[in-house]
Amino acid sequence: QVQLVESGGGLVQPGGSLRLSCAASRSIFTLYAMGWYRQAPGKQRELVAASTSGGSTKYADSVKGRFTISRDNAKTTVYLQMNALKPEDTAVYYCNAGIYRSGNYYPDNYWGQGTQVTVSS
Repeated sequence: QVQLVESGGGLVQPGGSLRLSCAASRSIFTLYAMGWYRQAPGKQRELVAASTSGGSTKYADSVKGRFTISRDNAKTTVYLQMNALKPEDTAVYYCNAGIYRSGNYYPDNYWGQGTQVTVSS
């Protein structure tokens, strides 16, 4: 049973914007915090942003001020608005459901299929 489905990736020029979407099943969306991870070729998967239903958020230092995570409760969808994109943002982006505790995000075993983001001129 597919529970997390990402969309919105693509090719964009440096300085451009993209918005990623992750549609979640209602049970997942209401019970878990939601996070976005990314993995570039040859690198480990890293947390980009996370959000709780209560409004707490966490961002990687590399994306602070450029990326914004948000949740639409009616649509059970989490978004990642990415502005001022840089070539180093190129990666496969994954949606995740996890636990947010004491300012830290801990991924659970719910992952989307991933969506490719390529930033290049």
